[in-house]
Amino acid sequence: MRIDLHSHSDVSDGTRPPAEVVRRARAKGLDVLALTDHDTTGGWDEAAAALPDGLALVPGVELSCQEGGRSLHMLGYLFDPAEPELAAELARIRDDRVVRAKAMVARLQELGVDVTWEQVRALARGEAVGRPHIARAMLDAGAIKTADEAFGPRWIAQGGRAYAERYALDPERAIRLVGAAGGACVLAHPRAGRGGYVFADAVIERLAAAGLRGVEVDHPDQAPEDRAHLREVAASLGLAATGSSDDHGAPTGDRLGAETTAPGEYEKLISVGPDRVRQSR
Repeated sequence: MRIDLHSHSDVSDGTRPPAEVVRRARAKGLDVLALTDHDTTGGWDEAAAALPDGLALVPGVELSCQEGGRSLHMLGYLFDPAEPELAAELARIRDDRVVRAKAMVARLQELGVDVTWEQVRALARGEAVGRPHIARAMLDAGAIKTADEAFGPRWIAQGGRAYAERYALDPERAIRLVGAAGGACVLAHPRAGRGGYVFADAVIERLAAAGLRGVEVDHPDQAPEDRAHLREVAASLGLAATGSSDDHGAPTGDRLGAETTAPGEYEKLISVGPDRVRQSR
C-alpha cells in the first residue's frame, strides 16, 4: 500500500480542488490519502464524493497551534467534525485568519505594495485564508519575483515588516480536543527548518504524554539525519512514524506520494476510528 497522510486542496492554501486532489492521488498510485487542509474540514465531502476506485480517504485537518511563541502544526485525523468544542475552535481560528490577513494587507499597502483584501480573498476559495494567498497577490502585483520571497523578513515571515499575529491553539489542548472528538493527532514536520517548525525532543515527549499518537518523520523538508533521529524518538515513545508529501498542488510541484507512510504505522493511527476512513462508492 502507498499511503500519503498530509495534503492540501484549494479549500485552504492548495491550488487544486478536493475532487482533483483525490483523482491525482490515484493517478500517482496512492491507495490512501489524507486531506488535511488548514483549520477546515470543508473539503471532506467533495473529496469523498469524487473518490476514484481503489483510493481510501482519511479525513483530516492541519491545526494551527503555537509553542513557545512559534508556529506549530498538528495533524488531526478521523475525528467527528460536529463535536461542539473542536468545531468552535476551528471556527475561531478561521475567523482570526481573516482578521490577520486584512491586517497584513493593510501593512503591505503602507509599504507601497499594490494589493487589496478583495484580491487576496478571491484567491482563497474556502474559509481558511492564509499567507500563501497574500504571497500570490503580491506576486500578481509584481512586488516579488517568486511566492517564496514573500516569506522572508522583508515581508510576511514571522517578525517581518508586514507580519501580523493570529489566534492559535495550545498544542496539548489541540490533542485533547481531537481526542475528545474521537480522533488522533500527529505532530507535523517538527524538523522542517522553515516557519519556526523546529522543535526539541522534549516538546515531542511532552506532547506524547498529552496523547499525541504520531510524528511526521518522512517529509520533503526534513533532512535524512533528522528523519533518522525522529524515527528513533517516535519508536522510544510508542508513536507512529508517518510519511507524507504535504502537497499543495502547483506551489510544491504536485508532489502527492513523494513521501509515504508504512502500512503498519498507518494501522496504529486508524485504530481510533477505522470506520471513519472513507471508501469509494
